[in-house]
Amino acid sequence: MTPDMPPDATSDMPPDATPDASPHATPDVQLVKDLVAEIPAFEDLYETHVFNQDGVLPHVFFWDVTQETVQSYLGLDADAPDWRRTLRFLEEQSARDVPGIDEVVVTSFLEYLPFPGKPGHEIVSELGPVMAAKFAKVRPAG
Repeated sequence: MTPDMPPDATSDMPPDATPDASPHATPDVQLVKDLVAEIPAFEDLYETHVFNQDGVLPHVFFWDVTQETVQSYLGLDADAPDWRRTLRFLEEQSARDVPGIDEVVVTSFLEYLPFPGKPGHEIVSELGPVMAAKFAKVRPAG
């Protein structure tokens, strides 16, 4: 709430809105913004994405997040955002059970994790309980 807002102005905010939430951001776009705020190592990726896409396309951005996360897990890129922080953040967001967030996490992160026999597939065993359950539904064979 800003000083020029009436005291009851927050009553129009959705109950699951975060304090830093953009007032008109959809849950999937807010997920991207929250990720970058929580893990600043994604800022360069975000800025490049916004420039190249002329805005935020959450599913496209999360394909890159998946690649960066797996690279970090494999230790192939010392500059990649820490995979543990990324998984923790996504686990917390997944636990909120917000449809727009779940759609991005499931279809543009979990589904793009490496398949069995591919480098980095072991990251699947590091998923928290909420994401592990969602992963098992969309990729029962791993």
